[in-house]
Amino acid sequence: MRILIIEDEVILASSICDLLEDAGYDAEAVHNGAEGLEMARSQIYDLLILDVMLPGLSGIEVSTRLRAEKIGTPILMLTARSEISDKVEGLNAGADYYLTKPFESAELLACINALLRRQKDRVNEMVFGDLSLDLTAVSLACGGKSLRLSSKEFDVMRLLMQTGSSNIPKSRILDCVWGYDSDAIENNVEVYIAFLRKKLKSLESKVSIVSVRSVGYHLECGE
Repeated sequence: MRILIIEDEVILASSICDLLEDAGYDAEAVHNGAEGLEMARSQIYDLLILDVMLPGLSGIEVSTRLRAEKIGTPILMLTARSEISDKVEGLNAGADYYLTKPFESAELLACINALLRRQKDRVNEMVFGDLSLDLTAVSLACGGKSLRLSSKEFDVMRLLMQTGSSNIPKSRILDCVWGYDSDAIENNVEVYIAFLRKKLKSLESKVSIVSVRSVGYHLECGE
């Protein structure tokens, strides 16, 4: 499970990252609203932890924009303000739960687990053409055949399934799957695209990963 923390208090964000990684989650943090919004738009995260008071775009603005774009990633909103009106504003902006600072680690983990369970009950499969991606089993299936994916294969395939027939740039795949601070290069993307193409062929799927020079990749479903 991947969690994005959008929190401008660097020490707090780092502490939350450590807590989540100790609990078995894959966590990363950014410290301003604009960067957080851009990363959240990738839809590779299973949960967003979003502070209300952020430089640039506020947490309220980030949440509002994501929901306006029909991005349903669960949002746990954090704030130092405890007034009911503040909580109402956050929930109306699209947050799924509201946690007031300071909070206990156990309380944060309980909220995260509850939101992820709720999300898992709603969505556990993505479909494109004759192909289905099982988000729980981390597997790709077509007809009666199914193949397990590696972590990176799964993340790349999920991005492709999310964008479907729309092109996604190689650079965006690199940033979303390997991270903005990674030393990985675009050749890494090409390698995993090749792995996935072999798996699609093995599954005898009519779906193909199409490369458009200087533009990116997208999925197509043949006859």
